Amino acid sequence: MSTHEVTPEVQAIRSVSKDIEPLILNRWSPRAFAERAVSDELLTSLFEAARYAPSASNVQPWRFIVAKREEDRLTFHSFIHEKNRQWCERAPVLVLVAGQRMNAASGKLNRTYAFDTGAAWAYLALEATRQGLITHAMAGFMQDKAREALGIPDNYEPLIVIAIGYRGDVAMLDPEFQEREKPSARYPLIDTVFEGRFPIQE
Repeated sequence: MSTHEVTPEVQAIRSVSKDIEPLILNRWSPRAFAERAVSDELLTSLFEAARYAPSASNVQPWRFIVAKREEDRLTFHSFIHEKNRQWCERAPVLVLVAGQRMNAASGKLNRTYAFDTGAAWAYLALEATRQGLITHAMAGFMQDKAREALGIPDNYEPLIVIAIGYRGDVAMLDPEFQEREKPSARYPLIDTVFEGRFPIQE
């Protein structure tokens, strides 16, 4: 049984047709980060969780580049889009997630590299929620500039940047982001789960 309960702010927006693990519902993507360090021990536990994500043929194509020191975070800031920098610069940890496109053993394209890397990110995010941390994944960054700045080989695709830390005061955010600082709803299952075949589009 979970030690977590669904938080009131999540209950106000998210609903389920069947009971599921509260941790899953409680995970969302805040932007208000407290300027509080995350310990190495705690951070390592997130990557330990990601390590056990499902992986086709056990290839484990995910790679994480971590920025904790100020100089490393400044390097990350150089390729993150300005809109995201307005809030993510307060995060004590930034992580670029890359996926290995080619299977090193076979030399062939790993068709599920991005899918599997996404599963690793999801495991990381859930463990972060369990540990009292918040995470926010960003696609808004310059991939080519990130590749150059971080020395990422051509065989790896920079996919997302994750901000990790503790939740902070919403008042620190710009008004636009303050309005969006709440869990998002989801489509009903009828819109995403189909039996037998894909439905005919109107």
